[in-house]
Amino acid sequence: MNRSACLIFNPVAGQGDPEQDLAQIRAILEPEIDLDIYITTEEVGAEELAQAAVKRKVEAIIASGGDGTLSAVAGAIIGSNIPLGIISRGTANAFAAALGIPDTIEAACQVILQSRTRTIDAAYCNDFPMVLLAGIGFEAETVEKADREAKNRFGVLAYILAGIQELREFESFEVEIETEDKIIKTVAAAVTVANAAPPTSVFAQGPAGIIVDDGFLDLTIVAPATKAAAIAAAFHLFQTASAGNAVERDDIGYLRAKQFKITTNPPQKVVVDGEIVGKTPVDVKCVPEGLQVFVPNTQLAEPAEKLEGLPHLLIEPKVANDEE
Repeated sequence: MNRSACLIFNPVAGQGDPEQDLAQIRAILEPEIDLDIYITTEEVGAEELAQAAVKRKVEAIIASGGDGTLSAVAGAIIGSNIPLGIISRGTANAFAAALGIPDTIEAACQVILQSRTRTIDAAYCNDFPMVLLAGIGFEAETVEKADREAKNRFGVLAYILAGIQELREFESFEVEIETEDKIIKTVAAAVTVANAAPPTSVFAQGPAGIIVDDGFLDLTIVAPATKAAAIAAAFHLFQTASAGNAVERDDIGYLRAKQFKITTNPPQKVVVDGEIVGKTPVDVKCVPEGLQVFVPNTQLAEPAEKLEGLPHLLIEPKVANDEE
């Protein structure tokens, strides 16, 4: 008897032919999996379809679309123990890349057919489900500039072009970061909290190797003093992330914790998994072992912590609060 799965398919994701994409998925999966197929619309999105599937207690959920679709589905099934299959057809395909899942339909379907799952962490940012990352400052401004028209026209290059434009206009802000055991105060141009992030998400790559199942979140602080330093810092992050090495510049710091409370002056825009969700302050909490995902075998490096060299840095021990 075949196993079954609910397939949630976004027809407007990416630049391919959705009818051909869906036909290819069905041709590969249906000989072994009974698919219950749901198509997202403007009226009914991926999150709503996934929530309904969870209520039906389906065996598995497969999401096919861009990172927005995948994150919406993943967010809806956090804590449900329903395994998630990922077939990326978007612009950046960051979620799949972070987990080592191929971004071609055929290879992604083969991962699902192999039935190998990995339990990974998830997170919430101000009650918004988060499987990838929350970006404050530079990251949020870049995502906002890379609109749908630009992504359809230029693909992933839209993010690079938006990032270059934002580097020319970057502004620093005061930031206070509170963890379980300390309070950090500094000045930054970007703060990124990652649960999972591929090397292409360079502003999340201070430690260069985000572990997705360690029960921790990884925070990267980028604090260049000038526009030239901002460009140099971005290039350094790209180089170290590509090589799998942690950063070494004084104007980039990183640490990990189970929870981050972040306030800024002035308030900064916040992006969660590619969507602008508001402004700081934010409270980001890890949900250990929150998701089961069909994945190939992957091994990730161990991150550490580096804060020395950040401007106006002040680190204080956190005083225990009986009310917490």
